[in-house]
Amino acid sequence: MLTATNEITVPTDLDRFFTDNEARIRDELFELLRIPSVSARSEHNADTTRAAEWVAASMRAAGLQATVHRTPGHPVVVGEWRGAGANAPTVLAYGHYDVQPAEPLDLWTSPPFEPTVRSGKIFARGSVDDKGQLFLHVKAVEALLRTRGTLPVNLVLLVEGEEEVGSEHLSDFVESNAKLLRADAVVISDSAMFAPGLPSLLSSLRGLAYFQIDVQGPTTDLHSGSYGGAVINPAMALARILATMHDGSGRIAIDGFYDRVLDWGEKAREEIRDLPFDEERFREETGTPALGGEAGFSTLERLWMRPTCEINGLLSGYTGEGAKTVLPSKAMAKVSCRLVPDQDPQQIEQLMRAHVERFAPKGITVTVTHLHGGRPWRANLDGPLFDAARRALTAAFGREPVITGEGGSIPVVGDFQRILGAPVLLMGFGLPGENAHAPNEWMSEESFTRGLRAVAMLYQELGAKS
Repeated sequence: MLTATNEITVPTDLDRFFTDNEARIRDELFELLRIPSVSARSEHNADTTRAAEWVAASMRAAGLQATVHRTPGHPVVVGEWRGAGANAPTVLAYGHYDVQPAEPLDLWTSPPFEPTVRSGKIFARGSVDDKGQLFLHVKAVEALLRTRGTLPVNLVLLVEGEEEVGSEHLSDFVESNAKLLRADAVVISDSAMFAPGLPSLLSSLRGLAYFQIDVQGPTTDLHSGSYGGAVINPAMALARILATMHDGSGRIAIDGFYDRVLDWGEKAREEIRDLPFDEERFREETGTPALGGEAGFSTLERLWMRPTCEINGLLSGYTGEGAKTVLPSKAMAKVSCRLVPDQDPQQIEQLMRAHVERFAPKGITVTVTHLHGGRPWRANLDGPLFDAARRALTAAFGREPVITGEGGSIPVVGDFQRILGAPVLLMGFGLPGENAHAPNEWMSEESFTRGLRAVAMLYQELGAKS
């Protein structure tokens, strides 16, 4: 049973531990960041395994029991500390050690797997997504055990290696190990604060339905002069199909797409309007000439409250230097739909298939493959879990946290709630513009330093008795 205490500050012993061990903690983080654990590339399979073993060793050094579990994909690491007793709450903390591919390499100022500090930022692939944030929990445990000799909660630390490729095997792992992972609360640090120095509690995530659309025409590329105009062009057919997915106001034109979209209400909109959001600065950070999207909604509403349908990649025909006038035999597009409560990825798959079939011209073959998906999530912000997080963040950052949303997806959040029946807290320490999936990814040194204290304080607060 989780309970609450009054307002707190970071205790001197914890603060001193983090200060005295700052250089060592950073050096250890850099060791992890040097491992190129790219889950999407088979040539890095040995690196993902090495990262899993490194995380397990780091957990053991901090005072946890740790086991590396093999899966059909990349390993899962489970760390445990059960010494708080049966009357203390059990907390499950989740993170991932896998990272996105680093390409294009020529756009990195420093090598992606050689961490470098510039202007108070730690530059490296995985620095903020999610190795740096995951490491906060390992070191918070170490700090509590070294200074107190015990933890105020029973703790399970679950770390996977497939988050960046859809967490394909994690749901099965959680299902199969529900007794091992049973908890009163789930804590995830894999998100961002709203602004520098402004701690944030994440209240929502968009879900995902991710598709590949393949269009096949003639069996081989054809001469565009000899055959153009008489043979259906797969690239043109695909372009026309994609063009039907939105109307002129930016609204998704797939029949039934909005049927299960919930209205957040005017109060939520007012809270979003009150956030210190600079739209022009946001535009500059994206490097885009102008912002756009569904008419009638602000930028933050579009990012947090509204679903999307986006083209993520296109491939067809000749794209090399010079001219080669061919009528391509095939064309392909990657399309992602970000979903909001209460949309369901399986239903969106059915609607996508029906829409593509409706607008596909005769003379071609179209295949829609649903690559992976995840449900959207929205938190109930009442109760001791979120009260404890508010106090912990206030103690570490010196100000009350704000409530934010997130346009991205973390599919396992819904799995935790469904399988374990536990509330989920998303308390992240990234920042806007951190290039999480792009060249020159970084994490703020200040956010990392304050994050260590916030996580340690969260565990202390969750174990406190009123």
